[in-house]
Amino acid sequence: MVTGTGAEEIMQWNKKISSFCAAMLVAATGLFAQKQITVAPDGSGNFKSIQEAVNSLPGDAKEQRIIFIKNGTYSEKIFIDKDFITLKGENPEKTVVKIAQAREEWRCDNKDDYGTATLNLRGSDITLENISFINSYGKDNTKEKTIACASDSGKSKTIRPYSHQMALRSFATTRLIVKNCIFRAYGGDTVSPWNTDNGMFYFKDCIMEGGVDFYCPRGWALADNCTFICHDKNAAIWHDGSKYEKSKTVLINCKFTGDDDFKLGRYHRDAQFYLINCSFARNMADADIYLVPTNNTLLWGRRIYYYNCKKDGGDYAWHKNNLPAEFGINDYNVPWVYDYQWNPVGAELKAADKTADQAAASRNIQDTVAENMLLYQRSNGGWPKHFKGQNVNYKKQLTDDELGELKKGFAEGIDATIDNSATTKEIRYLAKAYKSTGDKRFLEAAQRGIDYLLKAQYANGGWPQFYPDFSSYRSQITYNDNAMINVLNVLFDVVYKYGDMDVIGASYADKCVDAVVRGVQCILKTQLKQNGQLTAWCAQYNAKTLAPEMARKFELASLSGMESVGIVRFLMRIEKPSPDIVASIKAAEAWFEKVKITGYKYVDIPAPNEPSGRDRVIQPEEGSVLWARFYDINTNEPFFAGRDSQPKKTVAEIENERRVGYAWYGRWAEKLLAEEYPAWKKKLNKN
Repeated sequence: MVTGTGAEEIMQWNKKISSFCAAMLVAATGLFAQKQITVAPDGSGNFKSIQEAVNSLPGDAKEQRIIFIKNGTYSEKIFIDKDFITLKGENPEKTVVKIAQAREEWRCDNKDDYGTATLNLRGSDITLENISFINSYGKDNTKEKTIACASDSGKSKTIRPYSHQMALRSFATTRLIVKNCIFRAYGGDTVSPWNTDNGMFYFKDCIMEGGVDFYCPRGWALADNCTFICHDKNAAIWHDGSKYEKSKTVLINCKFTGDDDFKLGRYHRDAQFYLINCSFARNMADADIYLVPTNNTLLWGRRIYYYNCKKDGGDYAWHKNNLPAEFGINDYNVPWVYDYQWNPVGAELKAADKTADQAAASRNIQDTVAENMLLYQRSNGGWPKHFKGQNVNYKKQLTDDELGELKKGFAEGIDATIDNSATTKEIRYLAKAYKSTGDKRFLEAAQRGIDYLLKAQYANGGWPQFYPDFSSYRSQITYNDNAMINVLNVLFDVVYKYGDMDVIGASYADKCVDAVVRGVQCILKTQLKQNGQLTAWCAQYNAKTLAPEMARKFELASLSGMESVGIVRFLMRIEKPSPDIVASIKAAEAWFEKVKITGYKYVDIPAPNEPSGRDRVIQPEEGSVLWARFYDINTNEPFFAGRDSQPKKTVAEIENERRVGYAWYGRWAEKLLAEEYPAWKKKLNKN
């Protein structure tokens, strides 16, 4: 990883890493050199315990490590806080991991849920196959019991047999693949893959059983050909998609059964359900997925969609076909579920044990999104964010006239940009598409995108929002909406072959080293000071003087409570940071602590008298923390501006169109301060 701000230093560190890895390849004769670890209760494997096998693996990895689990009952609770791990059992009926744990009981002695489930996940890129995960608390404890509970106001708590009992609970996990597994509990929340930020979960050929909301994903989830067995009348499934409008839970070819009059599902936060080709038992209640009475503000309304769902004994009226007008059943594909951020089916095709026929088939998969990205790419290698005044939609089939317009704009490429994740998003998607399909056109397009980014960089290390269009604020060095940080993260991943960027090639890695170094230098130079003390960053700077500047009329020169978070996160990726980088990160953390706003939340409310029909307001909420988007460079006072470019002290003073059309407050630095910075500091102190 980058070890400072000098290219020579980086290359020296790379050589050290290469030498170390070469020595390891020669010397490794022990467990870590094996492609697969075996766990067996009779001692015939490497370990008798699954947790011991997990603990034996190094913390850092970029490729999947397989733990093969022989048949047997493993009475243990599993914790996985490492990435790229596969737990693969022999037979889901005979490879059983089992505990008895009520969530309320666990929380009496523990501050969070990490440990409440049979399987507890904090790592990402995890695969589970052919295993049963059982939490038998409700079956083993058929009556209520009262226990001492120090965390309860009454110092005791009554635990019910059907209280929350989790077989799977995830935290910051994403890209979880689960195939042919069984999850059983006898209370609520059996399968709880929770991560509204970027959680993506894939369940295939699984059985899930439990009480209320026993399948309750947060984020993006797909269940394909799964069976759901419900033992509670309130609801079988639940979803939380409150962080992003496109978050969704999709259930296709699934079967629902359970106790008499069980209800299908419910929600009390923003949610989005798609049920396609599902079958419902005869004894399911005549009750659509419903909204629980809640104080939560729902931004996107009711989004419950069905297609070709059938009920034994006759259909109910509420599950008739009602897909949204802009989405046809032929538009369905697995990457769509995840907003084209991930393709778990593609990941399966890349597995080491795929057959030659499967490999050949994967190369013939047509990726229409990638194909359209090729059409939109400009001659200079970049991509636009808009086409005909609308956001680029790679799912849309283009007319002949639209194709003609695209070709006209191809040569100039004047609209190529890094704003709104344009160009960086396409590079990442095309690299993944190349790995899934083997189509070299996708790789070559991604490489041309890298060329564009390298060409667009200023000598001082910054990037303009647009290139080559330098009109107005487009020439400014732009951190706004993480534009420059998105670029640096892509180039950083190319240098170190992280994720799908490993396909870009060694020649590009060499080119990107210098760009990353100069980008870091620019970040350090643009961090603003107050009375000689480093603080945070403005969203945009003059390309020549590096002075903070105004962009759009409502984006005045300021310290940014949002963009500064992305900058710090990038700097914390540097494994061996120079003293200047360490000082920069620590100063920014201190500034975030200083300017945080406690005891309030920022919410949408109905406002029939406003032009938009809604409003955004600050409301008291104990324990909540917010940061303003813009702070005065000298005083740290939050301020707000409408299209008149006049700073106001409160968001209520600007026009409604801007109040609801811009992110003026957010919880942007919350996770950074609570989790990421302490972990970085702890790691730094070890080095």
